[in-house]
Amino acid sequence: MKDLINKLYKNHSLIYKVLLFMATTFLIVYLFPKSGKFKYSFEKGKPWQSETLQAPFDFAIKKSDEEIANERKLIEQNASVYFDLDTTVVSQVIKNYEEQFPLLFPDSIPPRQKVLIYNQGLSVLNLMYSKGILDKDYNYTDNKIIILLEDRNQVKNTNYSNFIKPNFRAFSEKNLEAYNLSGENFQKLISLFFDIVKPNISLNESITENSLQEELNKISLVRGSIEKETLIISKGEVVEGDKLMILKSLESEYESQIWSEANYNWILAAYTLLVALTLLMLLLFLRKYRPMVFKNNTKVTFIFFNILLMVLLTTLIINYNSSYLYIVPICVLPLVLKAFFDARLGLFTHVVTVLLLGFVVPNNYEYMFLQIIAGIVTILTVSELYKRANLFISVGQITLIYIVSYFAFFVIHEGGINNLKWETFILFTLCGLATLFVQPLIYAYEKLFGLVSDVSLLELSDTNSKLLKELSNKAPGTFHHSLNVANLAEAAANEIEANAMLVRVGALYHDIGKMKNPTYFTENQATGINPHDELSPKESATIIINHVIDGIELAKKYNLPDRVIDFIRTHHGTSLVYYFYTKEKGLDGGINIDDFRYPGPTPFSKETAILMMCDSVEAASKSLKEPTAAKIDVFVENIISKQIENDQFLNANITFKEIQSIKKVLKRKLANIYHLRIEYPE
Repeated sequence: MKDLINKLYKNHSLIYKVLLFMATTFLIVYLFPKSGKFKYSFEKGKPWQSETLQAPFDFAIKKSDEEIANERKLIEQNASVYFDLDTTVVSQVIKNYEEQFPLLFPDSIPPRQKVLIYNQGLSVLNLMYSKGILDKDYNYTDNKIIILLEDRNQVKNTNYSNFIKPNFRAFSEKNLEAYNLSGENFQKLISLFFDIVKPNISLNESITENSLQEELNKISLVRGSIEKETLIISKGEVVEGDKLMILKSLESEYESQIWSEANYNWILAAYTLLVALTLLMLLLFLRKYRPMVFKNNTKVTFIFFNILLMVLLTTLIINYNSSYLYIVPICVLPLVLKAFFDARLGLFTHVVTVLLLGFVVPNNYEYMFLQIIAGIVTILTVSELYKRANLFISVGQITLIYIVSYFAFFVIHEGGINNLKWETFILFTLCGLATLFVQPLIYAYEKLFGLVSDVSLLELSDTNSKLLKELSNKAPGTFHHSLNVANLAEAAANEIEANAMLVRVGALYHDIGKMKNPTYFTENQATGINPHDELSPKESATIIINHVIDGIELAKKYNLPDRVIDFIRTHHGTSLVYYFYTKEKGLDGGINIDDFRYPGPTPFSKETAILMMCDSVEAASKSLKEPTAAKIDVFVENIISKQIENDQFLNANITFKEIQSIKKVLKRKLANIYHLRIEYPE
């Protein structure tokens, strides 16, 4: 049991990767649409590339969305509209007319004239209600067929134009004028009408809606059928018109039939196998070409998390409305990975993710082409993400590539630009704007995963930061030394194509531990007094060695990234504090060499190895007396050769050729510092 536990502990990193791999695979498969895939690939306007196709089974030809939409529109235009007729309104209006007419027309009017006016007004009222007065204007066309209902029973059919609108003034004036009625009596009758007239026609919304829905439900989604073994399309025929509709119908029917309960587990297993193979290729790539990333579980988790995030966003958009597919900023993925790792890893992961999304999206070839091209442009154009102008320029180029590629595909499919969907270009623009969100996303990832990007390194390289200002105040000599080392290290890193920004930041902070006891380091002894004169060699060595530990503690206090703290840990490796070790050897008594050795570890990357070389050379160069080019050459060779002999670069992935290049840079830089001319051989 104990052996099993030990074995599991030794392989815990690999076990974690296996579990992460399995979890990511199952989550991606879970997000995939639960349908089969048609085994033939075809596009509108292109020749049929496969062999001659015959119907594998009987199936119906489905109507296109456009055909169904046109049928719906036609039914909605011709559908009957139902209005209710309220017969109680007329009797109440007539009663009110009889009651209010005598009040409005006094007895001073001759009786015969009064009766005439009364009858004329009553005639107009009866005419109005014979047509029907609407409760409001419903904006139907004049020839719209209206079915009039009385107590839910059909009374008659009529045109909408026969009804009188709520504003009946024009109608009543016209008919009263026909009786040659005018003047004061005319105005009194109009005023009376406005007081007593009420609408008796209103729309019956429930019956109208139900009737429309019944008609819409009768729409057939198919237009004919194809029998088994009927020729559908021959090889080389162009996919268009009826051929296209039949192929789409076959594809839909095929996918619905294959995804049956009996085949569910088989298809799910096949999806799982393909996704697992795709993710396995990524893991193998990391293991072979990015071993440092592969060994770091946090970084592997980060990469898989971003792939899963892109699949999740895309499937959510497709489930909502596949028309908005191109609004998902897939190019954020290579941008983020390039910011934290490198361009090659970013592009490979982007391609893997696009391959996975090919299972989900419609028109997968077009989608994959657009996204891979956009990913390549992203990798090629964004060189320095911390420069805001570069990001804006890159996003503009990505958006342009999307638009140009989509335009080309559309012309190929449609044969022209008459039906070009300009709103898709707006989606590409929104996608570009969403890509700008990469800056705050990188910041969030740095906090969540403890990673560091060039953006953060640029901030840390600012010598006005709180920690570096404190270093310049408490240990000005150390601060000046750090600046010199940073310049040397940056030049060396550029020479061998290492991360120059990272090594510069590491150099600026590598000696911050000297702030605790600044006067015990020669570069800060401005008065000429050396406190080591009053200490034993062992005590002095302890103080010197502790600046590494003090620096790590201070860096953690100020929340410096681990990648920067690595430079503090490794810049002396496991070397000896040689001066005090030699001094102790000259005294009587035993000596423990480990008391004079830095705790390590030794450098484990090109960048940390560069810093060790540059730090040692810069510090020791202060002891050079009357330096010449020859002296500097020997001096640099001796220091770096001694570090190699002491196995300080054994764990760093740096070659002898790169070390030779670094030596040349250091010799040239020191010669420039001491204003020497390099002596060229005759």
